Amino acid sequence: MHPNPAFRGTPADTNIAFARDRAFGTLALNGAETPMLSHVPFLLAEDGSHADLHLVRSNPISRSLKDPQPATLAVTGPDSYISPDWYALDDQVPTWNYVAVHLTGTLAPLPDTDLPPLLERLSTFFETRLAPKPVWTMDKMQDEALTRMLRMIRPFRLTITDIQGTWKLNQNKPDAARQGAANHVASDGIGTQTDLLADLMHAATGDTP
Repeated sequence: MHPNPAFRGTPADTNIAFARDRAFGTLALNGAETPMLSHVPFLLAEDGSHADLHLVRSNPISRSLKDPQPATLAVTGPDSYISPDWYALDDQVPTWNYVAVHLTGTLAPLPDTDLPPLLERLSTFFETRLAPKPVWTMDKMQDEALTRMLRMIRPFRLTITDIQGTWKLNQNKPDAARQGAANHVASDGIGTQTDLLADLMHAATGDTP
């Protein structure tokens, strides 16, 4: 998380809503030699108290996790390179604007009996966004194929004790400079979801008059 307080003032409920809507992130745990990372979809509770997810049994995190361990789920959003020329100010430097929320807590395995309802909830969460397409459900699978798939997966819950968000949108720049940079992000941005990032920059409240 970026240490500048200008980028850290987003309310907790906004961070929770962003992470819940995104529902995909990078799970990170300490490994014996290097950090262990896995890119996972997840379901975040309404109050941000926990996130449910699943991993294949062959995943290094899944193989190593027998007891609860500290973990972080990093959820990223729109981002873009920012050219100093876009500010129309002297003595500026390049930077990168982005949105990121970190969900930190304790990851623990759930009982295998929790897996089918978790997969149903997870698929329904995304399938309903595809309306008017009919919602896919697991009962469309043959029993043998479903049983084989369920044997390969383990359910987990991240019990969340800390939520940190960085919304780096040039809030530390004068309004005119931020608005000008946002216009360039919309037309020339290098990153992901640059139109959305530009909208967030336009809407940001700056600390510099």
